[in-house]
Amino acid sequence: MPLSFQMTHDSHYDLVRKLRPARIILPVIIGVVVVGWLMVREIDTRALSELNFTWKSAFWIGVAWCCMIGRDLGYMIRIRILAEKDISWLQAFRIIMLWEFASAISPSTVGGTAVAVVFVHKEGISVGRSTSIVLATSFLDELYFVIMFPVILLVVGNDILFTTSLQGTGITLLNNLVIVAVIGYALILAWVIFIGYGLFIDPVKIKKTITYLFSLPLLNRWKGSAEKAGNDIIDSSHELRRKSFGFWIKALTATFLSWTSRYWVINAILVAFFTINDHLLIFARQLVTWIMMIISPTPGGSGFAEVILGRYISDAIPGDPVTTGSLALAIAIIWRIISYYPYLIIGTSILPAWINRKFVKPGPGGN
Repeated sequence: MPLSFQMTHDSHYDLVRKLRPARIILPVIIGVVVVGWLMVREIDTRALSELNFTWKSAFWIGVAWCCMIGRDLGYMIRIRILAEKDISWLQAFRIIMLWEFASAISPSTVGGTAVAVVFVHKEGISVGRSTSIVLATSFLDELYFVIMFPVILLVVGNDILFTTSLQGTGITLLNNLVIVAVIGYALILAWVIFIGYGLFIDPVKIKKTITYLFSLPLLNRWKGSAEKAGNDIIDSSHELRRKSFGFWIKALTATFLSWTSRYWVINAILVAFFTINDHLLIFARQLVTWIMMIISPTPGGSGFAEVILGRYISDAIPGDPVTTGSLALAIAIIWRIISYYPYLIIGTSILPAWINRKFVKPGPGGN
């Protein structure tokens, strides 16, 4: 085995090994602490008696799970499209579950994109094509937000979208939903423009820009990684620019299926317990919640997501405003149980065996 390949293999192994299942402890602890704090400080346990579990509730909770399955199915369809069906459905499932696990135990600002290249590569795709697939996936995901956010603003209206019955209460962050959402959207938009320009217009200029920025005194320690990222963009550009218009339409359609399915989860949970009138508003607020989660420093947005969404959907719940806040936070906790924690369990279950199958562990001295 050539030395260059061995070094790449070993670096991939080291990168994946850092995703040891023990790292789920941090997001779980954060989530439990936040839920406990909410239960003690903000949830009126007497109000929870209004959450009556019936056959109707069970049905709509099942629908919520189906929405999450639709989300993952959309991701699997898309990655097979991007790989031009050079990976099987089972391989696509493993990649998506491991990718979601990596995202769940990483800060929202980092995500699982870096290690996703390894997941794709180890399923039989070359490193160059794997990088192209991951960059295209990231680009399409953020493009969804860039398109949908202004559409939602136009359809729902700025005043309704950013005004809740709890406006003016709680922590300062929740009194500035517009500012937080705009910051998140600006970061996403900048990323889409930057990567889009690099992939489809002038990758060389983007590489030069990255290299220059990371030559500055405060950033030069990461210059080597930045140069590699620039090379990845150039290589990916050569791969992706030759794709047909129909290819991108199919990939974008799968992206819309994936994310739209995920945003209906909270609607299904609410319908399980209440009569809901404005489903589009709830959908819009969950989309904005995910945009705001971009700035969350906690793994998978743990803690941050429960608080934000719980406050944000409070006025969508019919009833006495005194109790709706408690009920909304309870709904947010159920939402996270369905949309977040399963990935920790699935990832922990399949990652160790996947590492053993895909890597020959380096011995002492790297031999």
